[in-house]
Amino acid sequence: MNRRHLFSAAVIGAAVATSGSAAARRTSRRGGVTIETHDRLRLHYRDIGEGRPLVFLAAWALPSDAWAYQTAALSEQGFRCIAYDRRGHGRSEDNGRGYDYDTLSDDLAAVLDALGVEDAVLVGHSMAAGEMVRYMSRHRGARVSKLLFVAPAATPCLSQYIDPAVFEVGRRTQLMRDFPKALRDGLRPLFGSPDMSQAMLDWVFDLMLRTTLEAAVGCNRAFTNADFRTELPLITAPTRIIHGTADVSARIDMTGRPTAALIANAELIEYEGAPHGLTLTHAEQLNADIAAFARS
Repeated sequence: MNRRHLFSAAVIGAAVATSGSAAARRTSRRGGVTIETHDRLRLHYRDIGEGRPLVFLAAWALPSDAWAYQTAALSEQGFRCIAYDRRGHGRSEDNGRGYDYDTLSDDLAAVLDALGVEDAVLVGHSMAAGEMVRYMSRHRGARVSKLLFVAPAATPCLSQYIDPAVFEVGRRTQLMRDFPKALRDGLRPLFGSPDMSQAMLDWVFDLMLRTTLEAAVGCNRAFTNADFRTELPLITAPTRIIHGTADVSARIDMTGRPTAALIANAELIEYEGAPHGLTLTHAEQLNADIAAFARS
């Protein structure tokens, strides 16, 4: 591993709508729990373990279950692990809109508020980097004390390097023409490892198929067109960025390194030879780094 410092209301029911985080947390243990957004969509979430809260935001076209290898391990190590399905993903509702980062950051705020989370560490993979940055600027970082970016794909600004039209006529055309095939074709590059079992790939593919086509296209458009270059320097919370040097989905020289360079209080950790899907390929190493950062 190459470590390099760059710069120093819940819809649980009307009866519990005002009863506070304890009730929301108890209910979550029974599963199937939702939180209501400002536009009355229900977002499914999981809340397991006790201790300092780690709030996990999944990658594009993946639900909260994609963090299973983190939440299962870290909830046993003294952390409260919260993960939710982005609108249009997994078991959350979808109204065909709201895939922009303003709305997505508002959804994150709804989750944190409904669960009464304080002193949280946000952990976001891939496109979720944008949700984290926009939350810090739009909601002034309320309830959050640290940020951990895992293979960020949305920051600082992809359009610096790639014409947005390439995504529009390329990736999004593929999604609209044959959604399952477009997802399936991207799996091997995502993990970049011949050691990844077919069973694991099938599991990830099944999770991705739980995303609506509208959400997949809308979120893809959001993170490929976004520009966070003016927001990143405003972040003052301790920040860690973990990125693989063999990431072909979000190249580290376009995303991870320049993101770290724009945040004064950021540390970049490079995983030599790791792909974009390092949440699975390097789960044990990543879990150790998440725990160490949260405890530091």
